[in-house]
Amino acid sequence: MTPHTASPPELLPTTHPDREHWFGLPSLRTSVRTARDTVRRRLHAWRLPGDVCTDAVLLVSELATNAVIHSEGTRMLCGLSLTSRERLRLEVHDDGHPMARPSGARPGSEDESGRGLLIVGQLADSWGAAPSLHMRGNAVWAVLRIGP
Repeated sequence: MTPHTASPPELLPTTHPDREHWFGLPSLRTSVRTARDTVRRRLHAWRLPGDVCTDAVLLVSELATNAVIHSEGTRMLCGLSLTSRERLRLEVHDDGHPMARPSGARPGSEDESGRGLLIVGQLADSWGAAPSLHMRGNAVWAVLRIGP
């Protein structure tokens, strides 16, 4: 699946704290684990199915890793939202310089990294990137279907 580069179709709502959660982290490799743990705890509290939690934790891990490695910023902002009964939206915003948005291009067979967005494309029902509305860098988002 290729990313959508237009503005995200579903923005995180700001009026339903029981259906969304935001948290900020320093843009450090050690923060990726904190992002995974935070998402796991929140989704368990929301009583989402185990397979959705597993996929969401992997997605946020890939998105946060990319923000740490590629943004050159000092902070990132992560958000999760139940956009409807059937959708979970994950977002990672960075405060780095806006740059070309990720394309999900395939790495070469000898490359040791660069497969994160391929994983995102395989797991997510949709994903994309846009200039962040909350920080000065980019936002990369992914949507998972919750129901059958």
